[in-house]
Amino acid sequence: MKLKLLRIALTIFFFTRIALAQTPVVQTKFTADPAPMVYKDTVFLYTGHDDDQAFGFRMKDWLLYTSTDMVNWTDHGAVASVKDFKWANSEDGAWAAQCIARNGKFYLYCSMPNAIGIGVMVADSPYGPFRDPIGKPLIKNSMEDIDPSIFIDDDGQAYLYWGNPNLWYVKLNEDMISISGDLIKDPSFAKGKADHDFFHYQEGPWAWKRKGKYYMAYASTCCPEGIGYAMGETATGPWKYAGMIMDGDPRSGGNHPGIIDYKGKSYVFGFDQSLRMKTMSQPYERRSVQVKELRYRADGTLEKLPFWTPEELKSAGTINPYQNVRAVTMAYSEGVKTAVASTLGNLKSAANGGKIPSGMVLTAIHNGDYIKIRSVDFSKGANTLEVLVAALYGGQIEVRRDAIDGPLLGVVNVNYKGEGDVWRSIKTPVKSLTGSHDLYFVFKGKHDLFYFDSWQFTGNR
Repeated sequence: MKLKLLRIALTIFFFTRIALAQTPVVQTKFTADPAPMVYKDTVFLYTGHDDDQAFGFRMKDWLLYTSTDMVNWTDHGAVASVKDFKWANSEDGAWAAQCIARNGKFYLYCSMPNAIGIGVMVADSPYGPFRDPIGKPLIKNSMEDIDPSIFIDDDGQAYLYWGNPNLWYVKLNEDMISISGDLIKDPSFAKGKADHDFFHYQEGPWAWKRKGKYYMAYASTCCPEGIGYAMGETATGPWKYAGMIMDGDPRSGGNHPGIIDYKGKSYVFGFDQSLRMKTMSQPYERRSVQVKELRYRADGTLEKLPFWTPEELKSAGTINPYQNVRAVTMAYSEGVKTAVASTLGNLKSAANGGKIPSGMVLTAIHNGDYIKIRSVDFSKGANTLEVLVAALYGGQIEVRRDAIDGPLLGVVNVNYKGEGDVWRSIKTPVKSLTGSHDLYFVFKGKHDLFYFDSWQFTGNR
């Protein structure tokens, strides 16, 4: 009997841990086609956006999330949309995109289906705003013009890769908005070649270089799609199939790799439909970006990974709670959504304290919803928490340590109602704590509680 009870307890503990793990990367929206970029000390994750009201594909814009620790991600909303390309003559079709930095500018290469083409946008900041500098497609060749990947070699030569079911590439000029030479169908991956089935190339190429070796990852086999990769001696091959990074799995029909090195480790991004499967049974396109640590063998080949299992990554940094932290910075959430603050009404601040937020805020907050922030560094202790909220029906924020039902540090009472466009700063005392902890904001109340912009602790030493 004791052994049976122990097994039950371990099972409950295991599935509780799984449920609270950071998977997928984003829970407030459906995201797809991840394109991570490391710039200075930050990971910029550009994604597609599956409309959660659509049947099949409906994708209107490209989203941006950032992180400095690989576990907490800040939502910056849409940085570009199909409407930014006047020549596209559509508001739908924001398929895969990738951003790269060069000479102080940021170039976003975007694909749209049905032979509309691959466009390029440029910005002075990785946060945008992005604009179309050429007013026409950069690539308009065939129905295969999707899924661009950009790579700049050590000699400064930039290459653009794309294509389904073949892999295409072209050299770019240094201005990054014009091509140099012919469009080339890569012979290593060419459909109809005897060894093409060995490569199992489908779409979604991602090129990079490490220790003198060139790599090309891609969505492999169909369907479901896994992630395969090839290796070569130059940026244009010839390529040799090197194996699978991840096999396909029925939990996701597609996949799309994005690979970076950050703070001494390597990571691979892709997507599955785990978030959709929690809330709906229909097999509509509702994808969610995932990430795993990627490991190399001594010969440069990659260790094979299991499918997107829900274990947590190790944090590559900490959150500073003594500075203003956006409520849309989180490792995991349940129930809540995000929206641009300016879309919520004619914003104003309360006369007795508050400020008008800008950017993204937390919305759709109901009883039992929560957000989790990992690795918060309370090296100075804490005695006060200040939050910026706009009340709807009002409610409470329970502040808990290390678990959703962990020690209660304090309760923020939002004792206002019907002020959805009035932003108030509310302070509450909290129990002191030190060290690094996961932090949970658990929301309590009836109906729509409030909008939540940001939070900050005051240290006690």
